[in-house]
Amino acid sequence: MKPDIHPAYRQVLFHDTAADVCFLIGSTVDTDRTHKHSDGNTYPHVALDVCSASHPRYTGQQRKTTTEGRIAGFNKRFAGFGSR
Repeated sequence: MKPDIHPAYRQVLFHDTAADVCFLIGSTVDTDRTHKHSDGNTYPHVALDVCSASHPRYTGQQRKTTTEGRIAGFNKRFAGFGSR
């Protein structure tokens, strides 16, 4: 392996702002922000919009659309389009 070409692998604190959940994992992400974790140590910090704790697919909050509902919505939206 060539020396000095690999990014630094370290423990990084990721914070899901939507669910207000923090998790600590190893990563090579580059960040200047730091945050104190519940274990008392200070780690590099990355804020996330979505992770598995807040994503609708993983939390079971995903809306399911029916085919009839989509067709009815299309017909309602474009009902008067061809009548001119």
